[in-house]
Amino acid sequence: MTNETDVIIAGSGVAGLYAALNFAPDVRVLVLSKREATLCNSYLAQGGVAAVVDKENDDYRLHIADTLIAGGYKNDLRSLEILVNEGPEDVLRLYKELGVDFDRDEDRQISMTLEGGHSRRRILHHKDSTGREITEKLLAAVRQRSNITLLENTRLVSLTPEEGGYWAGLLAPEGYRALTCSYVILCTGGIGRVYPYTTNSAIATGDGITLAHELGARIRNLRLVQFHPTAFAAAEGRERFLISEAVRGEGALLLNSEGERFMERYDERGELAPRDVVSRSIMQEARRTGREDFYLDIRFRGPAFIQDRFPMIYSRCLEEGVDITRELIPVFPCQHYLMGGIDVSVYGDTTVGRLYAAGECSHTGVHGLNRLASNSLLEALVFARRTTYDISRRMRHEASGVTAPPPPPPAGGRALNAGHRTAIRGIMQKAWFVIPDYDAVQEGLCRAEEILCDLRGGGYALTPDYVEAKSLATICCLILREVTERRKRQPAE
Repeated sequence: MTNETDVIIAGSGVAGLYAALNFAPDVRVLVLSKREATLCNSYLAQGGVAAVVDKENDDYRLHIADTLIAGGYKNDLRSLEILVNEGPEDVLRLYKELGVDFDRDEDRQISMTLEGGHSRRRILHHKDSTGREITEKLLAAVRQRSNITLLENTRLVSLTPEEGGYWAGLLAPEGYRALTCSYVILCTGGIGRVYPYTTNSAIATGDGITLAHELGARIRNLRLVQFHPTAFAAAEGRERFLISEAVRGEGALLLNSEGERFMERYDERGELAPRDVVSRSIMQEARRTGREDFYLDIRFRGPAFIQDRFPMIYSRCLEEGVDITRELIPVFPCQHYLMGGIDVSVYGDTTVGRLYAAGECSHTGVHGLNRLASNSLLEALVFARRTTYDISRRMRHEASGVTAPPPPPPAGGRALNAGHRTAIRGIMQKAWFVIPDYDAVQEGLCRAEEILCDLRGGGYALTPDYVEAKSLATICCLILREVTERRKRQPAE
Protein backbone atom coordinates (compact mmCIF):
# COMPACT_ATOMS: atom_id res chain seq x y z
CA MET A 1 0.00 0.00 0.00
CA THR A 2 1.47 3.36 -1.02
CA ASN A 3 0.15 6.84 -0.44
CA GLU A 4 -1.12 8.99 -3.28
CA THR A 5 1.84 11.31 -2.84
CA ASP A 6 5.00 11.20 -0.79
CA VAL A 7 5.16 14.82 0.39
CA ILE A 8 2.60 17.59 0.51
CA ILE A 9 4.03 21.10 0.73
CA ALA A 10 1.47 23.72 1.75
CA GLY A 11 2.66 27.05 0.34
CA SER A 12 4.33 28.26 -2.86
CA GLY A 13 6.70 30.88 -1.50
CA VAL A 14 10.48 30.57 -1.47
CA ALA A 15 10.47 27.96 1.33
CA GLY A 16 7.89 25.71 -0.33
CA LEU A 17 9.34 25.90 -3.84
CA TYR A 18 12.94 25.46 -2.74
CA ALA A 19 12.00 22.46 -0.60
CA ALA A 20 10.24 20.86 -3.56
CA LEU A 21 13.31 21.31 -5.76
CA ASN A 22 15.61 19.70 -3.20
CA PHE A 23 13.85 16.32 -3.31
CA ALA A 24 15.21 13.59 -5.54
CA PRO A 25 13.38 13.08 -8.87
CA ASP A 26 11.76 9.85 -7.62
CA VAL A 27 10.00 11.58 -4.69
CA ARG A 28 6.42 12.54 -5.54
CA VAL A 29 5.79 16.08 -4.32
CA LEU A 30 2.50 18.00 -4.28
CA VAL A 31 2.79 21.77 -3.79
CA LEU A 32 -0.39 23.58 -2.78
CA SER A 33 -0.99 27.29 -3.33
CA LYS A 34 -4.16 28.56 -1.73
CA ARG A 35 -4.43 31.29 -4.35
CA GLU A 36 -2.30 31.92 -7.46
CA ALA A 37 1.28 30.73 -6.97
CA THR A 38 2.79 34.22 -7.00
CA LEU A 39 0.51 35.57 -4.26
CA CYS A 40 2.83 35.14 -1.29
CA ASN A 41 5.01 37.19 1.02
CA SER A 42 8.17 35.94 -0.72
CA TYR A 43 7.03 37.56 -3.95
CA LEU A 44 6.70 40.92 -2.19
CA ALA A 45 10.18 40.88 -0.60
CA GLN A 46 12.05 43.92 -1.84
CA GLY A 47 15.40 44.46 -0.15
CA GLY A 48 17.24 41.23 -0.84
CA VAL A 49 18.85 38.24 0.81
CA ALA A 50 21.69 38.56 3.32
CA ALA A 51 24.70 36.28 2.91
CA VAL A 52 28.46 36.41 3.45
CA VAL A 53 29.60 35.79 -0.13
CA ASP A 54 32.35 38.44 -0.08
CA LYS A 55 34.86 36.73 2.17
CA GLU A 56 37.46 39.49 1.77
CA ASN A 57 35.30 42.29 3.17
CA ASP A 58 32.93 40.32 5.36
CA ASP A 59 32.95 37.46 7.86
CA TYR A 60 30.48 34.88 9.14
CA ARG A 61 31.14 36.04 12.68
CA LEU A 62 30.10 39.59 11.81
CA HIS A 63 26.82 38.38 10.33
CA ILE A 64 26.17 36.31 13.44
CA ALA A 65 27.03 39.28 15.68
CA ASP A 66 24.70 41.62 13.76
CA THR A 67 21.86 39.09 13.98
CA LEU A 68 22.40 38.63 17.72
CA ILE A 69 22.34 42.37 18.33
CA ALA A 70 19.12 42.80 16.35
CA GLY A 71 17.57 39.79 18.12
CA GLY A 72 18.39 41.03 21.62
CA TYR A 73 20.76 38.06 22.11
CA LYS A 74 17.72 35.77 22.42
CA ASN A 75 18.56 33.92 19.20
CA ASP A 76 19.09 30.17 19.06
CA LEU A 77 22.84 30.09 18.45
CA ARG A 78 22.97 26.63 16.86
CA SER A 79 20.30 27.54 14.32
CA LEU A 80 21.94 30.90 13.70
CA GLU A 81 25.34 29.35 12.99
CA ILE A 82 23.69 26.96 10.52
CA LEU A 83 21.88 29.86 8.84
CA VAL A 84 24.97 32.01 8.38
CA ASN A 85 27.42 29.25 7.49
CA GLU A 86 25.22 27.26 5.09
CA GLY A 87 23.27 30.17 3.62
CA PRO A 88 25.84 31.51 1.14
CA GLU A 89 25.91 28.18 -0.72
CA ASP A 90 22.11 28.23 -1.13
CA VAL A 91 22.15 31.86 -2.29
CA LEU A 92 24.90 31.23 -4.83
CA ARG A 93 23.00 28.17 -6.04
CA LEU A 94 20.11 30.50 -6.92
CA TYR A 95 22.54 32.56 -8.97
CA LYS A 96 24.57 29.81 -10.62
CA GLU A 97 22.01 27.03 -11.14
CA LEU A 98 18.61 28.71 -11.24
CA GLY A 99 19.55 31.92 -13.01
CA VAL A 100 18.45 34.44 -10.38
CA ASP A 101 19.56 37.79 -11.75
CA PHE A 102 21.24 39.49 -8.80
CA ASP A 103 22.42 43.01 -9.60
CA ARG A 104 26.07 43.37 -10.52
CA ASP A 105 28.51 46.26 -10.31
CA GLU A 106 30.65 47.83 -13.05
CA ASP A 107 33.12 44.93 -12.72
CA ARG A 108 30.29 42.41 -13.24
CA GLN A 109 30.64 41.19 -9.66
CA ILE A 110 27.52 40.65 -7.52
CA SER A 111 26.55 44.04 -6.09
CA MET A 112 25.70 44.17 -2.41
CA THR A 113 23.89 46.84 -0.47
CA LEU A 114 23.65 47.84 3.19
CA GLU A 115 20.54 47.64 5.37
CA GLY A 116 19.69 48.59 8.93
CA GLY A 117 21.52 46.54 11.56
CA HIS A 118 24.16 45.17 9.18
CA SER A 119 27.79 46.14 9.71
CA ARG A 120 28.81 45.19 6.15
CA ARG A 121 27.36 45.34 2.66
CA ARG A 122 26.07 41.78 2.35
CA ILE A 123 22.58 42.14 0.83
CA LEU A 124 22.33 40.54 -2.61
CA HIS A 125 19.45 42.06 -4.53
CA HIS A 126 17.62 42.37 -7.82
CA LYS A 127 16.72 46.06 -8.00
CA ASP A 128 13.99 46.42 -5.36
CA SER A 129 12.07 43.27 -6.30
CA THR A 130 14.38 40.49 -5.14
CA GLY A 131 11.60 38.26 -3.82
CA ARG A 132 9.77 38.42 -7.12
CA GLU A 133 12.91 37.51 -9.08
CA ILE A 134 13.72 34.53 -6.82
CA THR A 135 10.12 33.27 -6.70
CA GLU A 136 9.69 33.43 -10.47
CA LYS A 137 12.92 31.50 -11.10
CA LEU A 138 11.98 28.86 -8.51
CA LEU A 139 8.50 28.52 -10.02
CA ALA A 140 9.95 28.05 -13.47
CA ALA A 141 12.23 25.29 -12.18
CA VAL A 142 9.38 23.58 -10.28
CA ARG A 143 7.21 23.53 -13.41
CA GLN A 144 9.94 21.68 -15.29
CA ARG A 145 10.14 18.84 -12.76
CA SER A 146 7.95 15.85 -13.59
CA ASN A 147 7.87 14.65 -9.98
CA ILE A 148 6.39 17.92 -8.69
CA THR A 149 2.70 18.80 -9.06
CA LEU A 150 1.65 22.38 -8.34
CA LEU A 151 -2.00 22.99 -7.55
CA GLU A 152 -3.12 26.61 -7.42
CA ASN A 153 -6.30 27.82 -5.68
CA THR A 154 -6.13 24.76 -3.44
CA ARG A 155 -5.70 24.96 0.32
CA LEU A 156 -4.85 22.40 2.96
CA VAL A 157 -7.74 22.52 5.44
CA SER A 158 -7.25 19.39 7.55
CA LEU A 159 -4.72 16.71 8.46
CA THR A 160 -5.74 13.41 10.02
CA PRO A 161 -2.71 11.47 11.35
CA GLU A 162 -2.73 7.77 10.58
CA GLU A 163 -0.27 4.91 10.69
CA GLY A 164 1.94 5.49 7.68
CA GLY A 165 1.08 9.11 6.99
CA TYR A 166 -1.90 11.48 6.79
CA TRP A 167 -5.26 11.92 5.27
CA ALA A 168 -5.06 15.48 3.94
CA GLY A 169 -8.23 17.46 3.31
CA LEU A 170 -8.00 19.86 0.37
CA LEU A 171 -10.42 22.63 -0.54
CA ALA A 172 -10.49 23.91 -4.12
CA PRO A 173 -13.09 25.82 -6.18
CA GLU A 174 -14.55 22.52 -7.39
CA GLY A 175 -15.03 21.36 -3.79
CA TYR A 176 -13.46 19.25 -1.04
CA ARG A 177 -11.40 16.08 -1.49
CA ALA A 178 -9.08 13.98 0.66
CA LEU A 179 -5.87 12.21 -0.31
CA THR A 180 -3.10 10.31 1.46
CA CYS A 181 0.48 11.44 1.89
CA SER A 182 3.50 10.28 3.85
CA TYR A 183 4.87 13.64 5.07
CA VAL A 184 3.74 17.27 5.22
CA ILE A 185 5.78 20.47 5.13
CA LEU A 186 3.92 23.62 6.17
CA CYS A 187 5.31 26.67 4.36
CA THR A 188 2.22 28.82 4.75
CA GLY A 189 3.84 32.16 5.58
CA GLY A 190 2.93 34.72 8.18
CA ILE A 191 -0.02 36.17 10.05
CA GLY A 192 -0.16 39.75 8.74
CA ARG A 193 -3.89 39.75 8.06
CA VAL A 194 -4.58 39.54 11.78
CA TYR A 195 -3.83 43.31 11.74
CA PRO A 196 -5.74 46.08 9.95
CA TYR A 197 -2.62 47.18 8.05
CA THR A 198 0.21 44.91 6.93
CA THR A 199 2.87 44.57 4.27
CA ASN A 200 1.80 40.92 3.90
CA SER A 201 -0.19 39.51 0.99
CA ALA A 202 -3.77 38.31 1.29
CA ILE A 203 -2.70 34.71 1.98
CA ALA A 204 -1.04 35.58 5.33
CA THR A 205 -3.80 34.42 7.67
CA GLY A 206 -1.87 31.96 9.84
CA ASP A 207 -3.51 28.83 8.41
CA GLY A 208 -0.48 26.57 8.81
CA ILE A 209 0.17 27.63 12.39
CA THR A 210 -3.50 27.05 13.21
CA LEU A 211 -3.46 23.60 11.62
CA ALA A 212 -0.29 22.62 13.49
CA HIS A 213 -1.72 23.92 16.77
CA GLU A 214 -4.89 21.88 16.29
CA LEU A 215 -2.73 18.77 15.76
CA GLY A 216 -0.95 19.44 19.06
CA ALA A 217 2.32 20.84 17.70
CA ARG A 218 4.29 23.17 19.96
CA ILE A 219 3.89 26.84 19.04
CA ARG A 220 6.53 29.23 20.38
CA ASN A 221 7.03 32.98 20.67
CA LEU A 222 3.99 33.94 18.65
CA ARG A 223 3.97 37.29 20.46
CA LEU A 224 7.17 38.27 18.63
CA VAL A 225 5.62 40.27 15.82
CA GLN A 226 7.83 42.61 13.81
CA PHE A 227 6.50 45.97 12.72
CA HIS A 228 8.32 47.53 9.79
CA PRO A 229 8.96 51.22 10.42
CA THR A 230 8.60 52.41 6.84
CA ALA A 231 5.48 51.11 5.16
CA PHE A 232 3.92 53.58 2.71
CA ALA A 233 1.27 55.53 4.62
CA ALA A 234 -1.52 55.12 2.10
CA ALA A 235 -4.78 56.95 2.59
CA GLU A 236 -6.75 53.71 2.23
CA GLY A 237 -6.38 49.98 1.67
CA ARG A 238 -5.42 47.14 4.01
CA GLU A 239 -2.21 46.05 2.31
CA ARG A 240 0.63 48.56 2.64
CA PHE A 241 3.55 48.30 0.27
CA LEU A 242 6.97 48.47 1.81
CA ILE A 243 9.54 51.20 1.43
CA SER A 244 12.47 48.84 1.67
CA GLU A 245 15.17 48.94 4.31
CA ALA A 246 17.53 49.37 1.39
CA VAL A 247 16.21 52.91 0.79
CA ARG A 248 17.64 53.93 4.16
CA GLY A 249 20.68 51.80 3.38
CA GLU A 250 21.27 54.04 0.37
CA GLY A 251 21.11 57.14 2.55
CA ALA A 252 17.43 58.13 2.86
CA LEU A 253 16.67 60.31 5.88
CA LEU A 254 13.75 59.73 8.22
CA LEU A 255 11.90 62.95 9.05
CA ASN A 256 9.13 63.93 11.49
CA SER A 257 6.10 66.13 10.83
CA GLU A 258 8.32 69.23 10.99
CA GLY A 259 10.70 67.87 8.36
CA GLU A 260 13.40 67.24 10.98
CA ARG A 261 15.61 64.20 11.50
CA PHE A 262 14.90 62.69 14.90
CA MET A 263 16.33 59.17 15.11
CA GLU A 264 19.52 60.19 16.91
CA ARG A 265 17.32 61.42 19.75
CA TYR A 266 16.50 57.76 20.39
CA ASP A 267 19.45 55.71 19.03
CA GLU A 268 22.98 56.60 17.97
CA ARG A 269 22.66 54.38 14.89
CA GLY A 270 20.11 56.79 13.47
CA GLU A 271 18.18 55.67 10.40
CA LEU A 272 20.17 52.43 10.23
CA ALA A 273 19.09 51.13 13.65
CA PRO A 274 17.25 47.75 13.57
CA ARG A 275 13.58 47.72 12.63
CA ASP A 276 12.13 47.39 16.11
CA VAL A 277 14.20 50.33 17.34
CA VAL A 278 13.13 52.57 14.45
CA SER A 279 9.47 51.58 14.85
CA ARG A 280 9.47 52.35 18.58
CA SER A 281 11.30 55.62 17.94
CA ILE A 282 8.63 56.69 15.46
CA MET A 283 5.87 55.94 17.98
CA GLN A 284 7.74 57.82 20.72
CA GLU A 285 8.27 60.78 18.40
CA ALA A 286 4.58 60.72 17.51
CA ARG A 287 3.73 60.96 21.20
CA ARG A 288 6.24 63.76 21.68
CA THR A 289 4.97 65.85 18.76
CA GLY A 290 1.32 64.81 18.79
CA ARG A 291 1.57 64.07 15.04
CA GLU A 292 1.75 60.82 13.06
CA ASP A 293 3.19 62.34 9.89
CA PHE A 294 6.58 60.81 9.03
CA TYR A 295 8.59 60.83 5.83
CA LEU A 296 11.59 59.37 4.04
CA ASP A 297 13.72 61.69 1.94
CA ILE A 298 15.83 60.08 -0.83
CA ARG A 299 15.64 63.05 -3.24
CA PHE A 300 19.30 63.97 -2.88
CA ARG A 301 20.33 60.77 -4.73
CA GLY A 302 18.84 62.15 -7.94
CA PRO A 303 16.23 60.81 -10.38
CA ALA A 304 18.59 58.56 -12.37
CA PHE A 305 19.85 56.66 -9.30
CA ILE A 306 16.41 56.38 -7.71
CA GLN A 307 14.66 55.11 -10.83
CA ASP A 308 17.42 52.58 -11.55
CA ARG A 309 17.92 51.30 -7.98
CA PHE A 310 14.28 51.38 -6.82
CA PRO A 311 12.11 51.07 -9.93
CA MET A 312 9.25 49.22 -8.24
CA ILE A 313 9.08 51.58 -5.25
CA TYR A 314 9.29 54.56 -7.61
CA SER A 315 6.45 53.17 -9.72
CA ARG A 316 4.24 52.20 -6.78
CA CYS A 317 4.67 55.61 -5.16
CA LEU A 318 3.75 57.29 -8.46
CA GLU A 319 0.54 55.26 -8.45
CA GLU A 320 -0.19 56.82 -5.05
CA GLY A 321 0.55 60.30 -6.40
CA VAL A 322 4.05 60.68 -4.94
CA ASP A 323 7.12 61.27 -7.13
CA ILE A 324 9.94 60.22 -4.81
CA THR A 325 12.54 61.95 -6.99
CA ARG A 326 10.94 65.29 -6.03
CA GLU A 327 8.72 64.61 -2.99
CA LEU A 328 8.95 63.11 0.48
CA ILE A 329 7.64 59.57 0.96
CA PRO A 330 4.94 59.31 3.69
CA VAL A 331 5.65 56.33 5.96
CA PHE A 332 4.38 54.77 9.20
CA PRO A 333 4.97 51.44 10.99
CA CYS A 334 2.75 48.47 10.25
CA GLN A 335 2.84 44.69 10.74
CA HIS A 336 5.51 43.02 8.66
CA TYR A 337 6.87 39.70 9.98
CA LEU A 338 6.49 36.97 12.59
CA MET A 339 9.56 35.72 14.49
CA GLY A 340 7.66 32.97 16.31
CA GLY A 341 5.61 30.12 14.92
CA ILE A 342 5.56 26.33 14.74
CA ASP A 343 8.50 25.16 16.82
CA VAL A 344 10.95 23.10 14.75
CA SER A 345 14.35 21.48 15.09
CA VAL A 346 17.29 22.39 12.86
CA TYR A 347 15.84 19.89 10.36
CA GLY A 348 12.38 21.44 10.35
CA ASP A 349 10.55 18.63 12.14
CA THR A 350 7.83 19.59 14.60
CA THR A 351 6.66 17.86 17.77
CA VAL A 352 4.07 16.00 15.66
CA GLY A 353 5.17 12.95 13.70
CA ARG A 354 5.78 13.37 9.95
CA LEU A 355 4.93 17.08 10.17
CA TYR A 356 7.52 19.71 9.18
CA ALA A 357 7.51 23.48 8.82
CA ALA A 358 9.76 26.01 7.10
CA GLY A 359 9.76 29.72 6.33
CA GLU A 360 7.88 32.38 8.24
CA CYS A 361 5.32 30.02 9.78
CA SER A 362 8.12 28.14 11.56
CA HIS A 363 10.10 29.01 14.67
CA THR A 364 13.77 28.13 14.23
CA GLY A 365 14.93 30.68 16.80
CA VAL A 366 17.38 32.36 14.41
CA HIS A 367 15.77 35.79 14.69
CA GLY A 368 15.52 36.10 18.46
CA LEU A 369 13.32 39.01 19.52
CA ASN A 370 13.58 40.89 16.23
CA ARG A 371 14.54 39.82 12.70
CA LEU A 372 17.56 41.42 11.08
CA ALA A 373 16.75 42.80 7.64
CA SER A 374 17.00 40.34 4.72
CA ASN A 375 17.55 37.28 6.92
CA SER A 376 14.06 35.97 6.12
CA LEU A 377 14.71 34.73 2.57
CA LEU A 378 17.96 33.23 3.82
CA GLU A 379 16.14 31.33 6.57
CA ALA A 380 13.53 30.09 4.08
CA LEU A 381 16.21 28.67 1.79
CA VAL A 382 18.44 27.06 4.40
CA PHE A 383 15.84 25.38 6.58
CA ALA A 384 13.54 24.37 3.71
CA ARG A 385 16.48 22.47 2.24
CA ARG A 386 17.22 20.86 5.59
CA THR A 387 13.64 19.54 5.89
CA THR A 388 14.23 17.58 2.70
CA TYR A 389 17.36 15.97 4.18
CA ASP A 390 15.40 14.61 7.12
CA ILE A 391 12.39 13.47 5.13
CA SER A 392 14.59 11.76 2.52
CA ARG A 393 16.52 10.00 5.28
CA ARG A 394 13.30 8.78 6.89
CA MET A 395 11.83 7.60 3.60
CA ARG A 396 14.68 5.11 3.21
CA HIS A 397 13.80 3.16 6.36
CA GLU A 398 10.31 4.23 7.46
CA ALA A 399 7.22 2.43 6.25
CA SER A 400 4.51 4.54 4.65
CA GLY A 401 1.04 3.75 3.46
CA VAL A 402 -2.23 4.85 5.05
CA THR A 403 -4.69 1.96 5.28
CA ALA A 404 -7.36 3.63 7.44
CA PRO A 405 -10.49 4.84 5.64
CA PRO A 406 -10.77 8.57 4.97
CA PRO A 407 -12.44 10.76 7.58
CA PRO A 408 -16.00 11.78 6.73
CA PRO A 409 -16.21 14.81 4.44
CA PRO A 410 -17.30 18.08 6.05
CA ALA A 411 -21.02 18.51 6.38
CA GLY A 412 -22.80 21.52 4.96
CA GLY A 413 -23.50 24.49 7.18
CA ARG A 414 -24.67 28.04 7.40
CA ALA A 415 -23.04 31.13 5.98
CA LEU A 416 -20.36 32.84 8.05
CA ASN A 417 -21.39 35.80 10.16
CA ALA A 418 -19.94 39.10 8.99
CA GLY A 419 -17.59 41.12 11.16
CA HIS A 420 -15.39 38.47 12.81
CA ARG A 421 -12.25 39.44 10.90
CA THR A 422 -12.74 43.14 11.47
CA ALA A 423 -13.21 42.58 15.20
CA ILE A 424 -10.03 40.48 15.44
CA ARG A 425 -7.99 43.10 13.59
CA GLY A 426 -9.24 45.84 15.85
CA ILE A 427 -8.32 43.81 18.94
CA MET A 428 -4.76 43.21 17.73
CA GLN A 429 -4.12 46.79 16.63
CA LYS A 430 -5.24 48.15 20.00
CA ALA A 431 -3.59 45.55 22.23
CA TRP A 432 -0.41 44.40 20.47
CA PHE A 433 1.02 47.05 18.17
CA VAL A 434 4.51 48.61 18.34
CA ILE A 435 4.13 49.75 21.96
CA PRO A 436 1.72 47.26 23.61
CA ASP A 437 -1.36 48.23 25.61
CA TYR A 438 -1.44 45.58 28.32
CA ASP A 439 -4.80 46.78 29.65
CA ALA A 440 -6.30 46.04 26.24
CA VAL A 441 -4.70 42.58 26.06
CA GLN A 442 -6.99 40.93 28.59
CA GLU A 443 -10.14 42.58 27.29
CA GLY A 444 -9.17 41.67 23.73
CA LEU A 445 -8.41 38.06 24.66
CA CYS A 446 -11.88 37.59 26.18
CA ARG A 447 -13.55 38.93 23.03
CA ALA A 448 -11.29 36.88 20.71
CA GLU A 449 -12.07 33.67 22.62
CA GLU A 450 -15.77 34.35 22.22
CA ILE A 451 -15.30 34.75 18.47
CA LEU A 452 -13.22 31.57 18.22
CA CYS A 453 -15.80 29.61 20.22
CA ASP A 454 -18.50 30.74 17.81
CA LEU A 455 -16.41 29.81 14.78
CA ARG A 456 -15.63 26.35 16.10
CA GLY A 457 -19.13 25.49 17.25
CA GLY A 458 -21.39 27.60 15.08
CA GLY A 459 -22.11 25.02 12.39
CA TYR A 460 -20.58 27.06 9.60
CA ALA A 461 -19.94 25.72 6.11
CA LEU A 462 -16.34 24.90 5.20
CA THR A 463 -15.43 27.78 2.89
CA PRO A 464 -12.16 29.66 2.31
CA ASP A 465 -13.58 32.62 4.22
CA TYR A 466 -14.47 30.41 7.19
CA VAL A 467 -11.04 28.73 7.24
CA GLU A 468 -9.25 32.08 7.28
CA ALA A 469 -11.54 33.66 9.86
CA LYS A 470 -10.95 30.70 12.20
CA SER A 471 -7.20 30.94 11.60
CA LEU A 472 -7.13 34.66 12.42
CA ALA A 473 -9.15 34.16 15.60
CA THR A 474 -6.88 31.28 16.64
CA ILE A 475 -3.73 33.34 16.04
CA CYS A 476 -5.15 36.29 17.98
CA CYS A 477 -5.98 34.05 20.95
CA LEU A 478 -2.58 32.33 20.89
CA ILE A 479 -0.71 35.65 20.86
CA LEU A 480 -2.73 37.28 23.61
CA ARG A 481 -2.69 34.15 25.78
CA GLU A 482 1.08 34.00 25.49
CA VAL A 483 1.36 37.67 26.43
CA THR A 484 -0.95 37.16 29.42
CA GLU A 485 0.93 34.09 30.67
CA ARG A 486 4.29 35.83 30.39
CA ARG A 487 2.98 38.87 32.25
CA LYS A 488 1.87 36.63 35.08
CA ARG A 489 5.32 35.07 35.32
CA GLN A 490 7.25 38.30 34.72
CA PRO A 491 5.04 41.23 35.68
CA ALA A 492 7.92 43.69 35.52
CA GLU A 493 8.94 42.76 31.95
